[in-house]
Amino acid sequence: MTSDAASQPTRPQARFGPVLTAMVTPFDDKGALDLERARNLARYLVANGNDGVVVAGTTGESPTISYEEQRELTVAVREAIPDHTLVAGAGSNDLRTAIKNTHMANEAGADGILAVTPYYNRPSQVGLEAHFRASAAETDLPVILYDIPVRTGRKISAEVLGRLAEVDNIVAVKDAAGNPGASAAIIAETGLQYYSGDDSLTLPLLAVGAVGVIGVATHWVGREMADMIAAFADGKVAEAQRLNALMLPSFAYETGDLAPNPVPTKALMNLIGVPVGECRLPMGPAPDNQDDLARAVLAGLGRSVS
Repeated sequence: MTSDAASQPTRPQARFGPVLTAMVTPFDDKGALDLERARNLARYLVANGNDGVVVAGTTGESPTISYEEQRELTVAVREAIPDHTLVAGAGSNDLRTAIKNTHMANEAGADGILAVTPYYNRPSQVGLEAHFRASAAETDLPVILYDIPVRTGRKISAEVLGRLAEVDNIVAVKDAAGNPGASAAIIAETGLQYYSGDDSLTLPLLAVGAVGVIGVATHWVGREMADMIAAFADGKVAEAQRLNALMLPSFAYETGDLAPNPVPTKALMNLIGVPVGECRLPMGPAPDNQDDLARAVLAGLGRSVS
């Protein structure tokens, strides 16, 4: 007679580790890129539940950082966490820029590429597929497709994802499309590994076969997220639900109309003594009550700050 744990189906091992954080990009008090703060933040994250980080993504304010800043940031974080996963945001709505960023990330020592759906252009599905194939062909690094239609204006269709899964180095999807049911079909039909790109949908996505999360609240609940994923993988669903419920206020806090991501994240990290500076315009400044909101979130987690 087998135990419940022994009867659980084998889950695929997360290629990049189950918990990655889409890292904010630290700036100094004058708004310049602060590489020492970036190194410190990356070290803090991997010491607190994260298997690695993603740099120069949406949370990293990629639209506001230059190519040279992105290169310096990637190199600095690679130096800071040589034994942990580093994925570099390299996507663009311009193929030439995406290719340039991909080459840079490769040279900087990244372990993988995050390739976002071309935004603003609103390309056809044929155009999306050709864009992703062309950029993936420029590197031997594994590529994570980033499907986030709320920001890009285009959903990558199931058919295109199925065909892109046949590209040798397109291996995963960061899923922020908000439809776990649709994602379940793609997971079942392809070898793509799915990472939740929406913290609040991580547990539902795990239930349909996702392997992990590329999170935002994982800046401060990395350990809780890692524990939740491990509990679910071990068949301890009630414990996973408990941990998910504990993190719900963090998920609600991380973004909003008055303070969109990454404004709340930066405020909370500054508050707990991991300085990352303020957001560059047009994302800032933070609302006057942001620190009070951050304190309330931390209090709910049993943590306090002065």
